[in-house]
Amino acid sequence: MNVVLATLNAKYIHTSLAIRYLKAFCAEEFDVQLAEYTIKDPAMSIAADLFSKKPDVIGFSCYIWNIEETITVVDMLRKVLPDVKIVLGGPEVSYDTAEWMNRLPAVDFIVMGEGEETFRDLLRQIAGDRKYHFVFGLAYRKEGQAEAIITPGRPKLDLNDIPSPQRFAEDIPTLRNRVVYFETSRGCPFSCQFCLSSIEVGVRYFDMERVKSDLSYLIDSGAKLIKFVDRTFNIKRDYAMEIFQFLIDNHRGCVFQFEITADIMRPEVLDFLAEHAPPGVFRFEIGVQSTNDPTNLAVQRRQNFAKLSRTVNKIKESRNIDQHLDLIAGLPHEDYDTFRKTFNDVFALRPEELQLGFLKMLRGTGLRLDAAKYGYVYMERAPYEMLGSDVMPFSDIVRIKRVEDVLEKYWNAHRMDRTMEYLVTTVYPSPFDFFQRFGDYWESRGWSRIGHQLEDLFIRLWSFLEADRPEGLDTDVAMALLKIDYYLQHKYKPRKTWWEDRLEKKDWMQGLRWAAEKLGMEERELQKKAALDRIPFDYGAWVQEGRTDKTAGTALVILYSGEDEPPRLVALPLPDGQAAAADQQSLSESGKGQES
Repeated sequence: MNVVLATLNAKYIHTSLAIRYLKAFCAEEFDVQLAEYTIKDPAMSIAADLFSKKPDVIGFSCYIWNIEETITVVDMLRKVLPDVKIVLGGPEVSYDTAEWMNRLPAVDFIVMGEGEETFRDLLRQIAGDRKYHFVFGLAYRKEGQAEAIITPGRPKLDLNDIPSPQRFAEDIPTLRNRVVYFETSRGCPFSCQFCLSSIEVGVRYFDMERVKSDLSYLIDSGAKLIKFVDRTFNIKRDYAMEIFQFLIDNHRGCVFQFEITADIMRPEVLDFLAEHAPPGVFRFEIGVQSTNDPTNLAVQRRQNFAKLSRTVNKIKESRNIDQHLDLIAGLPHEDYDTFRKTFNDVFALRPEELQLGFLKMLRGTGLRLDAAKYGYVYMERAPYEMLGSDVMPFSDIVRIKRVEDVLEKYWNAHRMDRTMEYLVTTVYPSPFDFFQRFGDYWESRGWSRIGHQLEDLFIRLWSFLEADRPEGLDTDVAMALLKIDYYLQHKYKPRKTWWEDRLEKKDWMQGLRWAAEKLGMEERELQKKAALDRIPFDYGAWVQEGRTDKTAGTALVILYSGEDEPPRLVALPLPDGQAAAADQQSLSESGKGQES
């Protein structure tokens, strides 16, 4: 029997852990092929490729991001492969299963919940007596009947009875260029009503030696990014600490990302990570969602924001671990003004990335069942995003989406960290107000519907500042920081700049000679490797004290060493101005590029 397991990933770099688990569990009895595509691939191309494999059974792993595209492919396959058995599984079809079976007559079976054992038993019945009522956790139809039959659910597996999904030889050639998903546990101890993980009671763990063995195999095989999918990686402290220590000792340059609950992180764990975690090897994803107490109470989310903040700040102080903090707009009791406060509360922690998402009314969750209680209206089909509630109308959702757009481009992308910090700290009433006003302007110019090069992003921010003219804006400071950020975004000396006030050739040559003397470099070498500019205030005083001193200008020398090294900014007091700092004094500023 020719069995194909397929899925449509959100991006090419992603991989599907689910279909690898299914293949591993069935491997002793059935030869299973894996077929991965993306939601951007043409449905005709996917259907043609699957058709060429001549399958007897095709299984699809379904999520909110791929269900509608998967349905299109399924309908095509049913027409060209009338005898193939089509099976759906995954979280998107594990709830409201009868509704799915009624909507999708092309589908023969739906595997509900944890699918390894159910899918294997289904294959046994397809290959044998076809007594599907013996398979727990299955939806099916009797031959010639439209109505679905749903069997009782299946008890949870002992996780150590599941063979490893990480050891397929065909995966090795692409490990280096793709995200590898990995789990050490299943389940979640919390009951957040917007999350599917709240439905499963209890947390189960894989054997520690198995976890270490699989991680060693992946690292030895060339994996560069391993993303742990455990819902709360740090819930069991000793277990998490042992894995942290193992990865610190054996990472070999691989990067590991974890979802953690920050307000339960123990001080000794934070101290250990601050002292021992190698820079850049660990990344933490922290779901804050809301800082509004009535909101967290309504969704049964226990959270101590003060403790969470201490954890985030402690990790940030170590400078070893990047942090990605999540927010959800549209939760109960959170209107536009309350969400503005949540955004500013979390932005004050200055995470490396702040993800602004919107509530999705997932099938099976308590919040979807209580939608009428909060006046929710939402998309009827995936991704089921909310369109409004009793306290947040659609007009507010639209405005906050503009915040999300520019937040992604300007804060999360780290293209102009110095400029952003200046604007959100000094110029605008709050970070949210800056992103909202910029987002509104961005939309009014139609920029959300066109592409953007790096230079465009700088030009468009400057255009906004010139149009908005906020009271606290010092245009000299803003332009200077934009210049510096622009220079430091390049690996090689840029051939052109986007601003008008360029140095005259005579001034540039004079500055070149002066800078070469100051830096002890040959003029020819400096001309080849450096960009020169000047700003009309003391940059050293601004970095160290946040003070703008326009009695002393600064010469900027940006040194480019090539692709493997970030550019280095040297700020020198101009000879005709008051010296604000000793020549080549270290400025120790965070952000891309090195400064001195």
